[in-house]
Amino acid sequence: MEYMEHMNYLDGMEAVSPDIMNRVLSLAGSYEYGKYAGKDVERALGKELLTPDDYGAVLSPAAVPYLEEMARKALLETRKHFGNSVCLFTPLYISNYCENECVYCGFNCRNKIQRGRLSMEEMEEELQAIAATGLREILILTGEARNASGVEYIGEAVKRAARRFSTVGIEIYPLNSEEYAYLNKCGADFVSVYQETYNIDKYGQVHLRGPKRIFPYRFNAQERALLGGMRGVGIGALLGLDDFRKDAFAAGMHAYFLQQKYPHAEISFSVPRLRPYINNSGSNPAGVHERQLLQVMLAYRLLMPFAGITISTREKPNFRDHIIGLAATKISAGVSVGVGGHKNREKGDEQFEISDSRSVGEIHEMIAGRGLQPVYTDYVRV
Repeated sequence: MEYMEHMNYLDGMEAVSPDIMNRVLSLAGSYEYGKYAGKDVERALGKELLTPDDYGAVLSPAAVPYLEEMARKALLETRKHFGNSVCLFTPLYISNYCENECVYCGFNCRNKIQRGRLSMEEMEEELQAIAATGLREILILTGEARNASGVEYIGEAVKRAARRFSTVGIEIYPLNSEEYAYLNKCGADFVSVYQETYNIDKYGQVHLRGPKRIFPYRFNAQERALLGGMRGVGIGALLGLDDFRKDAFAAGMHAYFLQQKYPHAEISFSVPRLRPYINNSGSNPAGVHERQLLQVMLAYRLLMPFAGITISTREKPNFRDHIIGLAATKISAGVSVGVGGHKNREKGDEQFEISDSRSVGEIHEMIAGRGLQPVYTDYVRV
């Protein structure tokens, strides 16, 4: 009964074809990473394009001794499709009100934190301060609460951002396709939505209340965004929330099938790991250390050589410095994960603790120092 409850759409939620979701869940349900051996990994690494089974092999424990070989191949693929460029961006949290009860998140509606929402004047000041750093790509984020940060409020934020930034992404609660079309018209270019975990039972256990509890509506958000005209979508699982290999396998298949169905779309990955947050300093990635994170990112690159991969400030500077150009193609800089914080004093508490507080200038120098090209604009509006 509980299983069915969080698999059923609520009133007002737009349903799209479940074909991709059914294929992903079917493959993920049968994925047994313990069955692979070294010969399976070698076979996969000898191919130009990976099948889902090959992808399962390079994600498996059997691939760990082959990480250097995977890295060499990933580097070649990254250079082939992205050159030596690394894009910079920063997030702007405009609200942290949330109506979901997610046990792993600092914005959990039951968590006693300072809530806040930027006014239009404060938003302008934040955007101006970010633009002054030279950045031309921004990601607008909110907590998941329509009553506090409605679509029109987000649309106004997007309009204001589009006046200063060449690329505007949004990471908000899932919407219907017509709402995505409205935000696209306002100036939004891409949408990031993380499934958190693709294990349906675990999903129900960690999403106790709120619209986020509805698994299929969240799963199909990227497809609705593309139907709404968005140029690109981001996909990811919260590594460490469940078995990271199975979640990474499912996230890869999600992107893989979405790209097949919408070949024009720009598909990208993010690789968030669990991080401590206010009132829960013990929230850490169970069994997902940097070596495992590296394997996941290399596997993503080998599966989808042309997909963007973002590395966030959840990770330590040393890891971020070495993964750019190898697999990651986009890096955040000058980050504040509270509401505001770029120009104004933060109005709302942060979602999680960051590990890399370097400024835009410091990240720029690091990228250049590694012989790579920091890119601020990779898209021009016409």
